[in-house]
Amino acid sequence: MFSRTAFNSACSYLAALAVLVVFPLGTQAETNWSSFQNGGQNGAANPIKASDSLELIKTWEVALDGYGQSSPVVWNQVIYTTTVQGKNKEKYLVAAHDLANGKKIWSVEFKNPSPRESTVYVSKAAPTPVVDAAGIVVHFEGGLLAACSHDGKIRWQRNLIEEFGAAQSNHGLSSSLEQSSDSVFVWVERSEAPYILSVDKKTGKDNWKADGVGGTSWATPRLLTVDGQQQLLLSGSGHIVGLDPASGKQLWAFDGIAGNTVPTPIPLAGGKFLMGATTGSRDGGGNAAESNGVIHVSKTDDQWSVKYVWNCERATSSFGSPVAMNDLAYFVNRSGVLFALNAADGKEVFSQRLASSMWATPVKLGEALLFPCKNGTLQIISAGKEYRLLAETQLWENGDTEGQRGSFGGPVLYAAVVIEDQIVARRGDRLFKIQIK
Repeated sequence: MFSRTAFNSACSYLAALAVLVVFPLGTQAETNWSSFQNGGQNGAANPIKASDSLELIKTWEVALDGYGQSSPVVWNQVIYTTTVQGKNKEKYLVAAHDLANGKKIWSVEFKNPSPRESTVYVSKAAPTPVVDAAGIVVHFEGGLLAACSHDGKIRWQRNLIEEFGAAQSNHGLSSSLEQSSDSVFVWVERSEAPYILSVDKKTGKDNWKADGVGGTSWATPRLLTVDGQQQLLLSGSGHIVGLDPASGKQLWAFDGIAGNTVPTPIPLAGGKFLMGATTGSRDGGGNAAESNGVIHVSKTDDQWSVKYVWNCERATSSFGSPVAMNDLAYFVNRSGVLFALNAADGKEVFSQRLASSMWATPVKLGEALLFPCKNGTLQIISAGKEYRLLAETQLWENGDTEGQRGSFGGPVLYAAVVIEDQIVARRGDRLFKIQIK
């Protein structure tokens, strides 16, 4: 029988898949969303006001070939998704769909370098790809790293298993890709000899290879700006490290954190970031609430300082990351309870139960927040010191079993992407488009 501890760990890895990303309304130059949580800047400058009366109307839904737990990414009105197919995930698929009507434009099939039985305890197309003007770069947990142009032609591909050995881990890998203007960062936090690569997006060749954290993680590398310079954060299993993204050199290490195997650090201004941690984790022990909070990275002369600005008292995270907005920080725990805290000192402002638990990260929408709940409910609330629901809709009927394959307890809403006044939501087997009115 699968143990409760192992079950919790399996659930935790899936959190990293549940990512929600958003596009600003009415700003054409910013309607492309290029990576997991858009590099942590999961907010949007759009006209939604706290006083708005909103309506959410589903306009189309389409079935996806295969099953996947990654977020879609969008470029020039085209939605890109990744999925797996087969009893042992023999096939990897990258597909492009038209935002206007959901019609599939093209699909590319790859062979899995290391097939593994497809069960609910093993990741399925979990890493979210990155996209830019040249095309899309994808990473699958079986070791495939590849790039395609926007018309579906393969630009380059690599077999990381052949190059660096098997990526053994209990429940697969789900760390999404992070990118800079010319490089993509690929984190393989496997059981032995974990590593992270910086890869040239044009050629697919390595810029550098460095050690990983050395512990369990399903989080994603995150670029943080400290004193005008970027650092690459890796968070997992009781540790956070900061790397130089140009060389891979470790700049600092921070220990004594618990439950941080899933939430990804969310950058704030001034070298600070929001850190989420889950309950029930074996990683690092201790009180998970105390590991949720704001961490500050700074440097005096040649000495790095990494310390908490404040810690939560009872708010914890689930599978998504916390967000900060309008002087408040928001955390959603495993039971689907939303905590709003004062962003300056972490004092609790209110708590409120949502429609269900969440496997995604809340996203800022002007003066509102969008919550994509695991059960397919989308909720938009006013971002303020009192909880106020602005809009809500259910994407599928209760009892729908079509999306259960590869998930726990029924269909799972893994991601929702807002482009202008439209939401594209993704569960494992389907895409939905919802109009905001």
